[in-house]
Amino acid sequence: MNVSNSPWWCDAVIYQIYPRSFADGNGDGIGDLAGVRARLDHLVDLGVDAIWFSPWYPSPQADAGYDVADYRNIEPIFGTLAEAEQLIAEAHERGIRVIIDIVPNHVSSAHPWFQAALASPDAPERELFWFRSGPDRPTDWEGEFGGPTWSQTPDGAWYLHLFDAAQPDLNWNHPRVREEHLDILRFWLERGVDGFRVDSAALLVKDPALPPVAPDRPHPFHDLDGVHEIYRSWRRLIDSYGGDRTLIGEVWLPDPDRFARYLRADEMHSAFNLEFLCSPWDPARLREIIDETIRVHEPLGAVATWVLSNHDVTRPVTRYGRAETGFSFAAKREGIPTDLRLGTVRARAAALLSLALPGAAYVYQGEELGLEEVEDIPPALRQDPMWHRSGHRDPGRDGCRVPLPWSGEEPPFGFGTGTPWLPQPRAWKDRTVAVQRADPASMLSLYRSALRLRRTLPSSPLTWMDSAPDVLAFRRDPGFGCVANLSPAAVALPAGSAVLLASGPLDDGLLPPDTTVWLAL
Repeated sequence: MNVSNSPWWCDAVIYQIYPRSFADGNGDGIGDLAGVRARLDHLVDLGVDAIWFSPWYPSPQADAGYDVADYRNIEPIFGTLAEAEQLIAEAHERGIRVIIDIVPNHVSSAHPWFQAALASPDAPERELFWFRSGPDRPTDWEGEFGGPTWSQTPDGAWYLHLFDAAQPDLNWNHPRVREEHLDILRFWLERGVDGFRVDSAALLVKDPALPPVAPDRPHPFHDLDGVHEIYRSWRRLIDSYGGDRTLIGEVWLPDPDRFARYLRADEMHSAFNLEFLCSPWDPARLREIIDETIRVHEPLGAVATWVLSNHDVTRPVTRYGRAETGFSFAAKREGIPTDLRLGTVRARAAALLSLALPGAAYVYQGEELGLEEVEDIPPALRQDPMWHRSGHRDPGRDGCRVPLPWSGEEPPFGFGTGTPWLPQPRAWKDRTVAVQRADPASMLSLYRSALRLRRTLPSSPLTWMDSAPDVLAFRRDPGFGCVANLSPAAVALPAGSAVLLASGPLDDGLLPPDTTVWLAL
């Protein structure tokens, strides 16, 4: 958007790359950095300002790379550190910034620290984790993936892992843990990255008393106050480097005011708007979230973010085609009836709605192609620990991680020359990048048009316009309007307005249901 004298991340469109599923450069069926480098022009044509990489570090891949064994190198299946440095340089040459994931809550059980901790009960590295002794699990805390949060070592000690047993939690009370992460940030800042997305940002600090989770007392590991000094120290480091580097938090919190604490002037620059991501396709709820987002961000001078999907959640085309159009991990099940045609119409409308709002926007790879969740992956091929740890009750997240289709009539659809690590639906032959690039009515063409036009929009905040209750209509002066019709009937557009872009065809000049339009007012 047309924002003067503001850092780039204030209005950026940031594209999330899930490395193993974006493009395969060496033919082994797994995406890699060579594949990303070969497809950078797709991102230039799309019009994004930055790319964010899910973890690319060496890892046993117990949780798709969120179990990090070495924070200063690249997972060999993706490439080398030299290739990462080259990719950063080539992206910068094209005007695209690079953000990488940092995973501070836990490491891989293969990390040298944890291996040293396992080697002896007297190892000093045990202080870097949460080890406890005794015959029974120290707490009955439930894990973020479900199941218990403590596993026992061969010598009888217990260690904490809020996620998978292969992801032991770090003890952030220990100064060595804090210094190590500051040094990791320096390592990547000196290689030119433009920012960090902080995984599970609210979980780092735990109550050392290990109390039970109870409704009448502070949570023992969610959003403890001590986490904020960690991010203040990170912010001081990042601000010492030039180039408008940014710090972005993954903060899952139901309380908007607690969420806002992460956005204070000396902490994070922005955080994911996960309430917006999880919202149902409901006008009252969407308006409430938009208003609440603005209420929380404006006093802090913080940048709002608008997110429809990521590597953890059901893809919008599938979600919006169901009776329950919101998202929650607890409600994920297999076999839910889905109308993909309706879901696609709504996903197009949601894209224009989110991209018209003031702030930064995120696009998860494949969102620009209108890909649906793949729900028929054979059980033997599923890899997500959510699937396994839930006893196969939760279908897991593999369905939104299937490799992208680039061209051709058959799998692997130009993803690479080998068999993709997860199977692609044959129906995707009609949704490849090559097919959609040639179709002016495609989802890809809609995104390309929206991102191009978005750069010309005013930088002003939004003002709601008078509209029917099930219609979201706002203006941003001078001269821009957005109307999203979530009602069951077509509605008239504001008098004197001219259509700049629409998510679907109009009906005799009226805006049909589940359609969004951008207007010149």
